[in-house]
This record gives sequence, C-alpha cells and structure tokens, in this order.
Amino acid sequence: MRGQSGAKAREALAPSNPIRRPIDLDHLSRQTMGDSGLELEVLRLFDEMSRTYYRRLETSTTVTDLLTNLHTLKGAAAGIGAFGLADLARVAEIELRSGAAVNPERIDDLGIAVAEVSAFISRRVEAAAA
Repeated sequence: MRGQSGAKAREALAPSNPIRRPIDLDHLSRQTMGDSGLELEVLRLFDEMSRTYYRRLETSTTVTDLLTNLHTLKGAAAGIGAFGLADLARVAEIELRSGAAVNPERIDDLGIAVAEVSAFISRRVEAAAA
C-alpha cells in the first residue's frame, strides 16, 4: 500500500502527453479558430508574457509569488498548446504546494522551455513574414 501512494505521487508529477514541438499547432489553430493572423498575434503576446513571468519566477522572494507566477505561466502555456512548458510549471507548482523546497533545477528547466518556445515562435513569425 505504501508503494502505491508513492507511485501515485510520481504519476501526478510526471509530465503528461509529451509533444514533439514546443507548441501543439493543431491546438493553437483551434484556439484561434484557424485565423493565421490571430495565431501570430497570440504567439507574439505569449512570447513576451512567458519571458516576463519567467523573469518574475527568477526574482520571486516568497513561495506565494512563485506559485502565482507558476500558475499564470502554466495556464497561459496550456492555452496556446505549449504543453511541455505547462507540464513543467505544473510539476513545480505541485511540489511547492506539497511543501517541498524550491528546486532551482526546476526553475532552470522552465527557463530552457521558455527559450525553446520563444525560438519556435520566432521561427513561425519569421516564416509568416517571408
């Protein structure tokens, strides 16, 4: 029985549905009703927002601030289909809510994911402008 609860905890922390691209473009298209101009605008806004909230994570001085920034990043990422980033934020949020200490490695992983999503967005925007 003890092993089962540990397995359930690990399962809750494991990222769900790994995506090959930083953003699920089918999901994004559904969210933007297939409007490519709206898609690009949403991507530009998310790019700016995700970098802003990551900087806020890095400078947070309380667990409450960390949780607020993680939750915002998680929701916005899920909304546009950046599910890998959303899952990383979800795991960090679960850990903090369970009383675990801040894991600097998790914050670094989020930074890498934000950079990957940002690079993906840049390529999409440049391709649309060409």
